[in-house]
Amino acid sequence: MQARTTADGETLYVDERTVERGSKGPFYAVYTSEAGETKWGYFCSNCESFDTAMDSMGRIECNNCRNLRKADEWDAAHE
Repeated sequence: MQARTTADGETLYVDERTVERGSKGPFYAVYTSEAGETKWGYFCSNCESFDTAMDSMGRIECNNCRNLRKADEWDAAHE
């Protein structure tokens, strides 16, 4: 895992082996320790940002560049 520092000075660990495909570039899983025990969120490789969000349907979106991973299961009733 690759250690990276957030804008707040926190060290997080990006696992480039755990990939979720995005519309502009992949998202990588992020952990709070190098051992990968606690998942923190996702890292956007397109703009190199930790500022991402995931909704209850599994959709991941980068709040900076709007890189988007579509939901695992899509239902028109949720739109």
